[in-house]
Amino acid sequence: MISVIVPVYNGGSDFVRCLADLHASSPPPHEVIVVDDGSTDDSAKQASALGFRVISTPSPRSGPAKARNIGARAASGDILFFVDADVCVQPDSIARVQSAFENDPELAALIGSYDDDPAHRDFLSQYKNLMHAFVHQSAREQASTFWSGCGAVRRTVFLEHAGFDESYGRPAIEDIELGFRMARANHKMILDKDLRVKHLKRWTFWKLVRTDVMDRGIPWTELILRDRSMPNDLNLQISQRVSVALAFLLFFSALGIAIYFKGYALTPLLGLLLFYMARYWIDPEDPAPSRSRFVFMTLGMIALVILAEAHQMLAIIPPIILGYLALFLRHRYSTPKSRYGRTASFVFMAYAAVTTLFITTYVPGHVLTLGLAFVLIALLILNNEFYIFLAARRGKPFAVAAIPFHLLYHFYNGISFGVGLLRHTWRSVTNRKPATLKS
Repeated sequence: MISVIVPVYNGGSDFVRCLADLHASSPPPHEVIVVDDGSTDDSAKQASALGFRVISTPSPRSGPAKARNIGARAASGDILFFVDADVCVQPDSIARVQSAFENDPELAALIGSYDDDPAHRDFLSQYKNLMHAFVHQSAREQASTFWSGCGAVRRTVFLEHAGFDESYGRPAIEDIELGFRMARANHKMILDKDLRVKHLKRWTFWKLVRTDVMDRGIPWTELILRDRSMPNDLNLQISQRVSVALAFLLFFSALGIAIYFKGYALTPLLGLLLFYMARYWIDPEDPAPSRSRFVFMTLGMIALVILAEAHQMLAIIPPIILGYLALFLRHRYSTPKSRYGRTASFVFMAYAAVTTLFITTYVPGHVLTLGLAFVLIALLILNNEFYIFLAARRGKPFAVAAIPFHLLYHFYNGISFGVGLLRHTWRSVTNRKPATLKS
């Protein structure tokens, strides 16, 4: 019997979609338990209206780890199927989970994958959710950890390991930590790449960075150091570790160029970065683009013009201004069925190509510049499967626009590792170890 457990805090419209898809499952699960973690909206009422069982956590807000544990203790099914409140299952998801455990008595846990068609159409949400999908689809079938967004585990195994570590008071790596403990106990865990769910999360830039650093990178580093284990899987593959090192090398190479040439080479590089990031700053597919993006884009254009004038690179100024205007033209007319949209996109792509060739002629030739190019090429080659994946799903311009964000991702992952290492060392020296549940 499958017991579905969904923790929720002010789930909103995404939670309504999550509930509707669970209700439409065929066959239906044995039970759906919604753990309301201090919501101030009508999330609990929405779940009750569909006949699902609702349990409220003690106030104040307890966090998803404790909420899932409460739901697990109240469940009566043999299999605990954890689903996030912003995740939509497929009609046959319950059946796939049930079949997997019935056909393999040794199977302890099963995790699924995000699909490659994220709900929100803005650039950053598409990029981040597609990255998650790529990580799932390129990982090994023999899983090395657990995932609570779409993960099922035998109730006996879950209770044997005391569930999720409740010291994680906010959404973090409580599921990964449980997976590490189960893996250490040699429990069989499988990644079913055909068990696909849709992620409804809408990402903003600062939410993305804060989540990756504070809720993933730093605590994950501390977990790796605590258990002295770094599996070659998911985001910890050797290629990703090398990419982090290359991202830092790229950064310091660019810094060296800027210092050596006193900012002269920085102007055309910033110009290229501005245009490559334009897919995010001015996104024709974003139904509600933030005004701050237009402000940042305008400030970036002004800063480039000032830099170009200061370094006597006057020939760059007209292309920068024309490109800025072309971006707004593209945003204004890029509608799916508009011939103006197709024309504007073609004009912009052609302009971007010509501008790229024009601006790069101003990069001074030097060993530092050559080294920068080699490092960047190495990074692109190392991550080419991800960029090919993005191009196949959202087109080549999308994949190109994603490159700066992906390089930034590797860079702040390195920072996260450094901070996590310092925190772990400090706790070791002062004997202030983070609280964990005993398994």
